[in-house]
Amino acid sequence: MKAPRSPGLWTMAWLKLRDDRVGMSSLAIVFGFGVLVMLAQLGLVASDWQREVATPFAPPHWVGPNTDSEEIQTQAEGSPVLDISAVDPLAPQYDAWARQAAQVTEVVTQKSITRALGADRIGRDVLAKAIKGAQVSITVGVAAALMATLIGTLLGALAGYFGGAIDDLLEWLYNVFNSVPYVLLIFALAAVFKSGPMARVFSNGIAPVVIILSVVGWTGIYRLVRAEYIKHRGREYVRAAEAIGVSHLARMFGHILPNVSHVVLVQLSLHVVGFIKAEVILSFLGLGVSMDMVSWGTMLSEAQTELVLGKWWQLVAATGFMALFVTAFALLTDALRDALDPKLR
Repeated sequence: MKAPRSPGLWTMAWLKLRDDRVGMSSLAIVFGFGVLVMLAQLGLVASDWQREVATPFAPPHWVGPNTDSEEIQTQAEGSPVLDISAVDPLAPQYDAWARQAAQVTEVVTQKSITRALGADRIGRDVLAKAIKGAQVSITVGVAAALMATLIGTLLGALAGYFGGAIDDLLEWLYNVFNSVPYVLLIFALAAVFKSGPMARVFSNGIAPVVIILSVVGWTGIYRLVRAEYIKHRGREYVRAAEAIGVSHLARMFGHILPNVSHVVLVQLSLHVVGFIKAEVILSFLGLGVSMDMVSWGTMLSEAQTELVLGKWWQLVAATGFMALFVTAFALLTDALRDALDPKLR
């Protein structure tokens, strides 16, 4: 008869997370956004976000039709018809052309009624833009957070485990990055990627934004991981591994890293939220993703001019999608921290 085995680290964390209703609800929302991002990446949804599928500034269908276009059409129908056939030989064709244009306008107007969140200034579907923007913004946030976490964890492990000259060198590098204000460093790197030789190398895509955010954002993770490795490197289980001849690499990443994984994962989650906000700000200022792409930041940049005209639906769509995801991810981060922290078990 086999002796019962105690549950492992991840099993205990999942059992605790499963009992947290807020955490599980947040996980469901984040998972839903993840599925949406994957479908958009595969081109199964929002692939036609650049098409003009409605009349410009078509409101959401529950608001009703655009009253400005109705007034103009009524005025045109009530205006007197002038006979200019004696002056212009093409005058008899004008009525036929006008009827064709009216039919096209009617079809487009009927299509615009089906736009759940309305259309932008050139008739693109706002809902499709919000979904495509979610794909870009979330991809940037997750990719940059993964890269920053990898850099910070690796450097923090080297500095905290070995100490000495390696620790001094990495502390100097950390202080160099940390001495420059965070926002100014992001803007400086963004300007470098937007002009000069780097602009030709990274002319399109999200790679420049991911590199900028990861290069700037590794310092906080490095500091926490370094402190954890300094604390764990002298503990009994590490000394026992050293006594039986386990290599430095195995001790660093096979023994110590699993015991500090809760710190790394929580920092990763926090950086996803922070980097999504940073991408939105950069794209809002024109320093983010390229102009042929759409993100929540570019949507907010367009919405500031539309809001002056009373067209509010693109602003509501972008902020609503972003607020829902960021709030759910932040709550999930809190639940993960509580589930993985060994002091709270």
